[in-house]
Amino acid sequence: PMGGGLGGGSSDAATVLVALNAQWNCGLTLATLARLGLTLGADVPVFVHGEAAFAEGIGERLTPAAPAEKWYLVAVPPVSIATPRIFGDPELRRDAPPRSLAALIAAPFQNDCEPIARKHFSAVEQHLSWLLEYAPSRLTGTGACVFAEFDTEAAARQVLSQAPAWMRGFVARGVNVSPLHRALSGPQ
Repeated sequence: PMGGGLGGGSSDAATVLVALNAQWNCGLTLATLARLGLTLGADVPVFVHGEAAFAEGIGERLTPAAPAEKWYLVAVPPVSIATPRIFGDPELRRDAPPRSLAALIAAPFQNDCEPIARKHFSAVEQHLSWLLEYAPSRLTGTGACVFAEFDTEAAARQVLSQAPAWMRGFVARGVNVSPLHRALSGPQ
């Protein structure tokens, strides 16, 4: 969903770059495509590379990651949140000390954008509060979607089946390699 914080626009841009490079036999490397993609948006390079990674800087420094491929229940509040709305909020924490990637990974997860989104968007607060009754849940980036992680598809679908009528959502499986990159690499 537009403004949902799921990287859809960035993923679309990366897909076009990667697919046209393959279709037209341009021979550009992923690094070159990622540099081009960075001019379109900070999240585009991670999608160009097509593998799970931690991004640093403005999205140009990627460190490969291999998280477990879990299942997610994604709740979709009926609002769209523009990233500048959250980043421009004077209450957004800006004094976090610099930490290494290793220190960041070892620390408890915290999304500094979440309290801002919850404060200004009651639908985000409502959806997150409901989902937190069932599983640890978080905001996607700057929002508006919220999600909970599950070990199995059945567990995620069970919680979704209990959702109130006002809540929209879906279940998705996390993957470490994009389907586009799998398809372009040929039969495994």
